[in-house]
Amino acid sequence: MAEGILLIVDVQRGFINRDTNHVPDRVAALQDRFARVIATRFVNPEGSMHRRLLHWHRFAPGNGDIELAFTPRPDARILDKAAYTCLTPELRAQWIHEGVDEVHLAGIATDNCVLKTAVDLFEARIRPVVHADACASHGGPACHAAGLMLLKRFIGAEQVVED
Repeated sequence: MAEGILLIVDVQRGFINRDTNHVPDRVAALQDRFARVIATRFVNPEGSMHRRLLHWHRFAPGNGDIELAFTPRPDARILDKAAYTCLTPELRAQWIHEGVDEVHLAGIATDNCVLKTAVDLFEARIRPVVHADACASHGGPACHAAGLMLLKRFIGAEQVVED
């Protein structure tokens, strides 16, 4: 088993469509390459900015949309989040304290949650490595391509890899 952390972003039933249906198998296959696996789940509670500003009401707490669309390995840590990023001040402080200097990312959606988390890692001085072929956007191929383009500009093309 390799060293390092794999962060699987929002690979949830509600985000699976024809443009993302390849992602669950790809992230499941990546898990054994890493010492630690963390999977996030987006939850959209009442009063969220997603509801207030985007008028997007899916992924309510307890809704089937929030369930993971792959089987995380038994020791995986599952984090619920109500924002684009999972890099909370607490998680950032923990990783800095542990000396984490690199985190690998895969998941949904390349153009928002994966992008925002990768940029937050970059700004926390933790190298993000995005596995492009294990990412997609439920908004379609154009959104995925836009996310990859922006990731390469934000964090550097060398940090966006194909397996």
